[in-house]
Amino acid sequence: MVDRIILVGMMGAGKTTVGRLLADRLGWRHVDSDAQVMARTGSTVPELFSARGESAFRAEEASALAEALSSEDPVVVSAAGGVVLSEDNRRVMKGAGVVAWLRADPAVLARRVGSGEGRPLLGDEPASRLAELDQIRRPLYAGLADLAVDVDGLDPSAVADRVLSHPVVVARGIGTGPVP
Repeated sequence: MVDRIILVGMMGAGKTTVGRLLADRLGWRHVDSDAQVMARTGSTVPELFSARGESAFRAEEASALAEALSSEDPVVVSAAGGVVLSEDNRRVMKGAGVVAWLRADPAVLARRVGSGEGRPLLGDEPASRLAELDQIRRPLYAGLADLAVDVDGLDPSAVADRVLSHPVVVARGIGTGPVP
């Protein structure tokens, strides 16, 4: 099996930043599914939502995820926050590598995303909308993840350390062992 780490979690959890750090540390390629969608469509996420709607974005998101997970080389994938809404996507991720959930409190996420600019699902009330999305997605992340890292209060480097030292990752021969 090709080694892959797939990061899932809510917007603002740090999937892109931590994904880059993990890829650098492992010498692997990094793929961010939101960036892949933008590259494939020539549109930003808000533009895609506005022009074609959420369902078109979700279809592009699923396609980008499948492409990232078809790589024959080791890869760290920072999956879009809503990718877990699709049962097909969850099935594909479950069999494709180690799924790491970057778990965060909705209040922390709200501070990180601020006004929610560039995040079409948040609307005018980012904090309350994040709490609603978290309630829907949390059980999906929990059911999918091989490991969870609570990111509240941690810098991205510490989160990457926790992913790489997690027993699930170490058992696959790609981790570093316990964090000193």
